[in-house]
Amino acid sequence: MAENGLASRLYNGEAGLNIVGRRKLWFGVAGVLVLIAILSFSIRGFSLGIEFAGGNSFQVPASVGTLDDAEREVNSALAAKNTGVEVVTAQKVGGPGGDSYELRTPQLSAEQATAVKAQIADDLGINADQISNNQVSEAWGSQVTERAVLGLVIFIALVMVYLILRFEWRMAVAAVASLITNLILTAGIYSLVGFEVTPSTIIGFLTILGFALYDVVVVFDKVQENTRGITANNNQTYGEAANLAINQSLMRSLNTSVVALLPVGGLLFIGAGLLGAGTLKDLGLVLFVGMAVAFLTSILVATPLLALLKNYDPRIQAHNKRVLTRRGGAGRGEVAGKGAASPAAQADATDEPVDQDAAALAGAAPKVGARPAGKRPTGARGGRPGGGGNRPGGAKRR
Repeated sequence: MAENGLASRLYNGEAGLNIVGRRKLWFGVAGVLVLIAILSFSIRGFSLGIEFAGGNSFQVPASVGTLDDAEREVNSALAAKNTGVEVVTAQKVGGPGGDSYELRTPQLSAEQATAVKAQIADDLGINADQISNNQVSEAWGSQVTERAVLGLVIFIALVMVYLILRFEWRMAVAAVASLITNLILTAGIYSLVGFEVTPSTIIGFLTILGFALYDVVVVFDKVQENTRGITANNNQTYGEAANLAINQSLMRSLNTSVVALLPVGGLLFIGAGLLGAGTLKDLGLVLFVGMAVAFLTSILVATPLLALLKNYDPRIQAHNKRVLTRRGGAGRGEVAGKGAASPAAQADATDEPVDQDAAALAGAAPKVGARPAGKRPTGARGGRPGGGGNRPGGAKRR
């Protein structure tokens, strides 16, 4: 029984998962999630770091105590100077002078920042020279965003050109749609959960595009292999061949995603979580979320969308009709005679791959207008009577 388990069938490409046939379900789920993400963009927005919203950062030596102690003292100093703001984020960072705590606050004036720095030094009992105070303008974040958007546009344009030259324009459209869906869903998770958006997040967004594209190209390469010369035979529709390609490459895509997520997970949960390397958190988080979403979109969005686009091709339409007509003609034999729907009717109604047993019965059924094969009946009501008797125009000899 273990040899026939799901893992074994996935590894051999024999799982028979009907991904393309249920594309309406995947498109519906993806559409709802994209709508939720867009609504979150409009209502909640994003939690922008000081690089984008502007603000101040104070760095104090880690020798003053724990990170919570440092955050509590900085908040106390902010309240004492009547700034009306609190610490937004706090993390442990390393540097040439040793470990320190970086605490970020909303925008402060130069006078307020100087007064708060002096108050922090007085409360912690350290020299004011040991505290670093930096002010970040939101203009710098705007420049980063503009360059990131420009890089995204150039990347998508190059991807379109490459996929058109390597495959065809329909595959390029399906791949880019999958990439855009991946970006929207990942950004939606950031908006809904409230993860902070930093320049590292933007870099991570551009990085996951390359991973998502690789996963899509792997599947599309198998689709191209399965559908090469498909119109020369009447065995499979384009959707069935594409669905077979997904099953054959699913285990490879899953292994690639798991192998990629393991080091990213270590970067996020061990480096940033346990070891306190806060500078790794932003990059690790967006990579982990984006790669997980990229695996799902490359399987559930890209290839089903490709099959949908190909079904509008007149050559593929004619081929699919020939396949279904052939099965329908064969299915009028024993299977249809029992009152069950023929495999062609099932495929036409649901666009699901035809069951192998039903296909075998359909392949063995006689063609339309052909005389049924089998043993010819004998006797008076059967075929030609034996003994030469009762021939037309003659009498039986005695």
